[in-house]
Parts: sequence; structure tokens; C-alpha cells
Amino acid sequence: MNPTPAPTGAAAFAHYDGGIEQTALDEMFRPDGTVRPPYRGIATALSELEPADLKARLEALGRAYIDQGITFSLSGKERPFPLDPVPRVLSAAEWTKLEAGIAQRVRALEMFLDDIYGEQRILSDGVIPRRLINSCEHFHRQAAGIRPPNGVRIHVAGIDLIRDEKGDFRVLEDNVRSPSGVSYVMENRRTMARVFPDLFANHRVRAVRDYPRHLLKALRASAPSGVTEPTVVVLTPGVANSAYFEHSLLARQMGVELVEGRDLFCRDNVVYMRTTDGETRVDVIYRRIDDDFLDPMQFRPDSMLGVAGLVNAARAGNVVISSAVGNGVADDKLVYTYVPEIIRYYLDEDPLLDNVETLRCWLPDECAEVINRIDELVVKPVEGSGGYGIVFGPQATRAELDELAAKILANPRGWIAQPMVSLSTNPTMVGDDLEPRHLDLRPFAVNDGESIWVLPGGLTRVALTKGSLVVNSSQGGGSKDTWVLTTRRSTEEAETTGGKVELLDADLPMVTAPQMDPATGTAEQQQQQQQQRLITEEVPVR
Repeated sequence: MNPTPAPTGAAAFAHYDGGIEQTALDEMFRPDGTVRPPYRGIATALSELEPADLKARLEALGRAYIDQGITFSLSGKERPFPLDPVPRVLSAAEWTKLEAGIAQRVRALEMFLDDIYGEQRILSDGVIPRRLINSCEHFHRQAAGIRPPNGVRIHVAGIDLIRDEKGDFRVLEDNVRSPSGVSYVMENRRTMARVFPDLFANHRVRAVRDYPRHLLKALRASAPSGVTEPTVVVLTPGVANSAYFEHSLLARQMGVELVEGRDLFCRDNVVYMRTTDGETRVDVIYRRIDDDFLDPMQFRPDSMLGVAGLVNAARAGNVVISSAVGNGVADDKLVYTYVPEIIRYYLDEDPLLDNVETLRCWLPDECAEVINRIDELVVKPVEGSGGYGIVFGPQATRAELDELAAKILANPRGWIAQPMVSLSTNPTMVGDDLEPRHLDLRPFAVNDGESIWVLPGGLTRVALTKGSLVVNSSQGGGSKDTWVLTTRRSTEEAETTGGKVELLDADLPMVTAPQMDPATGTAEQQQQQQQQRLITEEVPVR
């Protein structure tokens, strides 16, 4: 793509050059410098701002996040989560296609998990190899035969998407355990509406404030049979976890208890919560703790974060764990490569969203191709997260590539490889100027057993380092408010109507949960160590 000239008279774009990567697609500007339709209003509004004004508003965004305690740890320092002032915009038609593709993927993965922990028909029919599942680190036989009352294992899914050089969205990976980042979607919108009310004045943007309501509906719908008024709790590893802000925000906005493992106990395969009013039976647990720490009777016996007996209570049908134990098998990056076949097998449909082309190192022919082309591919560890362990072949030294090749040959099951996809770019505030930076998108889908609702837009993550393709916050990335435009003027679908800004929580009551008794009999030091260990398991936005 040729360098993109700035629009005439646009002060904010005076030094903007969309030609950072010859193959990257700039989402705001066409190669000839004209503005793409969804961004016309944004480009006009920004063109009226001087760079100094834009920078001042960026600083106001940072201050707002610090005031609210919305920070994350990078290189040992607590920082406000970087929110860029230029929103990412998706048209209504574009979002309709993405929404359908995401829902299709979640439906297929639900059927896959139900089958894998049940009859395993897809393995018997040879659609995917049995050894693929048996060798998966997150396939837990402890979950075999446990079927939730309404059949839902994936209550929340985060499907990571990228837009390639042709402008097509592709699925980069699936997250159906405990995908993080939805709190930033809601807080980004809240903060942008306060700092940039003028940007919203002339746009009809679909709201994101309904997420807690949809999540609570899905959790309540999953309750054990015969329970009409279920008690729902959010289970967190504790304040040392990097995503604790999200855990507390969701619990508060759903009006349910935020608990730690020490607040719960099992008796006769029933889960109870300690409160100042005595014991309260718990019916649904939205857990933000990895399987390994969830139940010391079934997984790590030294865990101080989970609840002993929790899996047996779920097997007895007395409590629902959300998302279900063992969901991680569907997150496996090698299983990801078979999702198109999974969709065809269970739904008898072609995928609406394509994967990124991927080579599987555990297959000898494809492994040989990876070794031969290692200097031009992106090689990823199957169990990696947060952008760690990824090797960009064109940017690596010969010694690094030789070391990587040896690791692949020693453990082919542990690696996949993909071509270098030049992620699309979007104008991003860097220093005093707007510059193109690469980005991805994590939409969030909520499944209540009757329908799959996809949060309009989701979390856009942006790589703040020039030329970088790693967008994770743990690697120094930031985020953007993601706008989905609507063609209908509706107070339910539009974030603004008639120029009046509707703040995120305008119709969400702030519910204060009853205070719980301090738990007794726990080893605080060991708990803190395990909380810190989980920081690497669930960073704010992986």
C-alpha cells in the first residue's frame, strides 16, 4: 500500500502516514487518502482538533483510569491501561457478518466439548485424531460425564480476530475458559463518553452496557434443576491477580457476591458460602481460577485458591461451574486448526470465519515445511499466552532460529506456525502525533442455552510499538474503544440518541452485596504465592 496522505486541513493528521507496512490495510484511510465510510464522522471530528488538544484528552483518559484504579503491571510498575483516543469503527453490515461467524463457532465448540467429555463420536469417526485430545494438557478426565443442566459449558467466549492484508477478518485463536478484557470494553466506553462527548454526538453507536445483564441471565439459566432463584457468585483468586478489577466490576454490576476459595466450602456434595447471616447455599459459580487450582481434591493438592470437593458437587448436579471444567481443550492452539472440520461435522455448515493458515508441527510433512521455512514464519508455542514464546522468523537471528528448530523437533506437539500476517492498522496517538499501529479484536459471546449474544464490538488491542505485531497488554500494548454503528435509532442499541450521551451504567443499579465473614484456617502466605502465580495465567488481556 502506498503511504496515505493526510486529508486537507486535518491538523490531527498533519503527519499521519499509513504506509508503515506496505502490506498492511489502514482501516480509516484508503490508499488514495480518502476516508473509508465508517470513519467519515470520526475523521471530520478529529480534523478539527489540534494535536495538542488530542494529546490533552489522551492524558485525561489516563488520569481517569488512575483515579478509578484501573491499572495493570508492566515491568514491575503499575500503569493505567493505555486507552487510545481514536475509536475503532465497524459498520453495521460488517458487524452482522462477524456476529454470525462468532455465534457459529461457539455453537460448534459447545457441541465439541459435550462430545469430547461424552461419547467422543468425533474421535470414533476419525474427524480429528484421538491422540490430539489425549495429549492435550487441558483435557481433564475428571470432567468426563459431567453435563451441565442446560447443556452449556461455554458461558463466555472470547474469539480473537485479526484483519488481514485483503481486509478479511480471520480467527486467530479461541478463548473459552475465562477470557479476560470485557471490563476494559465497558470502562473504555464509559471513559470515552466522558472525555470525548463530542465524538459521540453525531454517531449512533451500539451500547456495551448490557453485558453484565446478559452474563447474569446466562449464569442463572444454567442453575441446577429445580432451583428457581439461584445464588450466583464470582470466584476470584484474590486481589493479587491482575484481572481482579474485572472480577470485582462484574460481581458488582451483576449484584452478586465476589468470593475467594476460603469463603466457600462443600458438605455432602453441596457448596456453601460463609456470610454474616450464616451459611448460604451456592448454585452457580462464575470462576476466574484455572482448573489446576480449582479443586485440591481433583487437581493440585497444594491449592489454597479453590474449594475442596467442588468437582464432586458439580458431578452430583448440585452446583454449576462456569465455565465448565476442561473447557481448555477447545483453547488448545492445535485443536484450533481443526475447528473448520469441527464446524462441518457438528453443524453441517461451512465456517463463516476462516482461520489463519496454520502449519501443525506434529504432522511430519508440515513439521518439515516449518523447519525449511522457519525464517519466514511466525512460530508459536501451543500452550503459550500473553504473546510470550512467539518467534517471528524474519526478525530472529540464525542462532535463535536454530535453537527454535531444535525445540520443535524435540516436541512437535508443542508448536504451530503461521505466515506473517500484516495486521490491519488504525490511527493511534503516539507522543504528539497520530501514527498507524497494528491491532486485533476480541469480541465476547455469552451463551444462555437458548441463544448466543455477542457484545457489539468487543476489545480492540493495539500494539503501541512501531511495527510490532504483538498487541498484548503484557507486552506493552494498549486498547481502543470499539464502535459498532447501527442503522436504527434505538435507545437500546445506540450509545447516543439525539446527541445525548448515555453513560455505560446509566440503567445499572449499583448493588452492594452483604458483607462476608473473614475466612478462617487458611495459610495467607501460601495463598498470596498462588495468587501471584496466577498473574501469569490470567493477565488483564492476554
